[in-house]
Amino acid sequence: MLTTTEILKKVRELEIKSKKLTSDLFTGEYHSAFKGKGMSFKEVREYAAGDDIRFIDWNVSARFGHPYSKIFEEERELTVMLIIDISPSSQFGTVHARKKDIITEIAAVLGFSAVNNADKIGVIFYSDRVEGYIPPKKGRQQALYMVRELLGREPVGSGTRLSKALQYFNNVTRQKSIAFVLSDFMDSDFDDALRVAGKKHDVIGIKIYDRMDMELPDAGLLQVKDSETGETRWVDTSNAFVRQHYQQQFFKTTEYSTVSFKKAGSDLLHVRSGDDYVKVLQRFFKSRNR
Repeated sequence: MLTTTEILKKVRELEIKSKKLTSDLFTGEYHSAFKGKGMSFKEVREYAAGDDIRFIDWNVSARFGHPYSKIFEEERELTVMLIIDISPSSQFGTVHARKKDIITEIAAVLGFSAVNNADKIGVIFYSDRVEGYIPPKKGRQQALYMVRELLGREPVGSGTRLSKALQYFNNVTRQKSIAFVLSDFMDSDFDDALRVAGKKHDVIGIKIYDRMDMELPDAGLLQVKDSETGETRWVDTSNAFVRQHYQQQFFKTTEYSTVSFKKAGSDLLHVRSGDDYVKVLQRFFKSRNR
């Protein structure tokens, strides 16, 4: 577990990295990908060539003897919720970093992107239960607090139940929000809760997985431990059937998540540890803009 000094140092590093990514790569893309509530009247100004004639203010035009146009601006007030899996399986990692480290980086980038756009940001931490809730607020301090909590928080629960987190989200969030679910999705039975959330909110899943979540190495007899159940067993990884069965289980879990998000009308992104998550986010923002 990190000390307070280490957490503060890591928070500062993540802030610098996230701000650089946000300003270099996501300026405009994040903003355009997620629309505000609509348009609100801002002011009138003299009509200029190219102005839409539907927005001419005839009363003001009559008073001054020449045409004036109504100007509108986007009502930006958005709420971004991060629903973050902190279950024990997120501690696993064999390439580049643990899944939790990648989740923390992506959460920081999304948090500072929201802050830069003057959007509110809030967080729900979950395992097999809701582990914590940070109500949505604006500002840099909110993003820093969120990252600090994510770095220092240890789960009380031992399993993963996204359905519990989504039910909590549905109950606690009244207005339409953009919700990013960051998890390895080693889970099932969340399709109903996801469908309910997807009807009201814009839900985007980001599946973070390690290469060894998908395939076992051919390394002979290994003793392995399930990080969530604590169960220990010996596995003969030199057996091709064992490796194939392991991979099939990964694909089965992934297929469940993919189908559940599709049925809910929601997006699911895939990030493998060691790959460039920035490109995955960029592609997603650009596809939204189209």
